[in-house]
Amino acid sequence: MSDSQRFPVAAHALAYLAHRDAYDPSRAAASAVLAASIPTNPVVIRRVTALLAKAGLIATRPGASGGSWLLKRPEDIRLDAVLRAVNGCAHLGSPPQGAKGCPISEHIPRQVAKALTAADTAAHEALSHITIADLLAENAPSLAAHAPHASCPVAA
Repeated sequence: MSDSQRFPVAAHALAYLAHRDAYDPSRAAASAVLAASIPTNPVVIRRVTALLAKAGLIATRPGASGGSWLLKRPEDIRLDAVLRAVNGCAHLGSPPQGAKGCPISEHIPRQVAKALTAADTAAHEALSHITIADLLAENAPSLAAHAPHASCPVAA
């Protein structure tokens, strides 16, 4: 799975678990069920849920009776925490090393790295105001001023 898909898959999976009231192992959702909702491969789900579990947002249990469930209420899960859990804005890439002896090549990677930090900071700031509960709400105030992203295949 590409880095650029981790965050949307993670947010969708968390929203699905909240919708399903999966707050304990008896209500756990199997990776195949989550995968069908997104839709993606269960392996992708297991990779993302491992990151979410490591961040303390969900718990998981392997095996035939396994699955994932939330450790926090949806109104307490902010999307900046989800972004951090799946490694931030890594999909923006990292600057190339640059060629030794070239003044531009030695300068630009440092500046690009600063620009990436600025983008990551802005993303975290914007997402800190949105929760999983907001994603489930019909008209969440935190999302009211925004149209769906141009890459979204579903019309609003």
